[in-house]
Amino acid sequence: MYLHHVAAYLPAAVVTNEHFTQLNGLSSDWIIERTGIRERRRAGPDENGNTMAVAATRAALAAAPGFDPAAVNLIVAGTYTPHDTIFTAAHAVQRDLGVNEIPTLTISSACSSLLNALEIVEGYFAMGKASRAIVVVSEHNTAYNNESDTMAGHLWGDGAAALLLSRERLGPNDLLIKTILTGGAAPVGKADCSVTLTPVRQGIVMPHGRDVFQWACTYMARITQTLLDQHQLRADDLRYLIPHQANLRIANNVVKQLGLPPERAVNNIDRLGNTGCAGAAIGLAEVWDTLVAGDKIIVTVFGGGYSYGAMLLEKDLTVSSEQ
Repeated sequence: MYLHHVAAYLPAAVVTNEHFTQLNGLSSDWIIERTGIRERRRAGPDENGNTMAVAATRAALAAAPGFDPAAVNLIVAGTYTPHDTIFTAAHAVQRDLGVNEIPTLTISSACSSLLNALEIVEGYFAMGKASRAIVVVSEHNTAYNNESDTMAGHLWGDGAAALLLSRERLGPNDLLIKTILTGGAAPVGKADCSVTLTPVRQGIVMPHGRDVFQWACTYMARITQTLLDQHQLRADDLRYLIPHQANLRIANNVVKQLGLPPERAVNNIDRLGNTGCAGAAIGLAEVWDTLVAGDKIIVTVFGGGYSYGAMLLEKDLTVSSEQ
């Protein structure tokens, strides 16, 4: 399975930490010290999870003219902040493309939905049921967030990213998706209540942040090390590690456990806040143009509930004789 291109969409509105200082007294330094966040994006009045998914997909296709939308035969979206649970983000993308009668679905495994969506594509490709796919991850956290919540109200940002995938290589800049590993960890810790989004309650609530921190650090480092061992790689062999953008302290902890130079970690949480399952994909889009032949990248994620995963990508400029 190959990743042909990835692109992100970010709303224009920027919300700085000073907004929360005025709202509930949290100082900017306090927020930065505990989360690494300085600012985040907020969707506009005419934007939502579906419109951002469409915008990210359009951006990806505009940057990859060789990827024909008419050839797409699978669309998978990931989100835990849907605009509509019936006409989902995947359906919005399908309607915008005008490609009818193809498998179109939206999933949620919290912030690890990106890798589960890619696994679904992997399965469709393996069974011969699809050969061109779009995965789009989009989070409209601010539609659900309670900003007055001093435990988690300052964490969330909005954004989306779209990935163009094919069963065979399409061009010299494609990334080979070598391995995806995922798992659920619902039996551990406070997985059932550490992060919740119940419609009748006050938005996204995170009453057990310490539990999330502990298990995120444990599982992201563990699954990344498993992937490295499986491919007989050292952490230093990676060009980039792209962790889920939940908290800069989590990312730093994972990097330290793996013995990876800190500059190899891709982080955007300082500028974007926690953008849910879109965060790591946005990070990949941000470094896409810097990748060169031989680069290896691992994306590692952790989601409330709990769920986790890691993916190894490699860029190899060797093009087959058929192409």
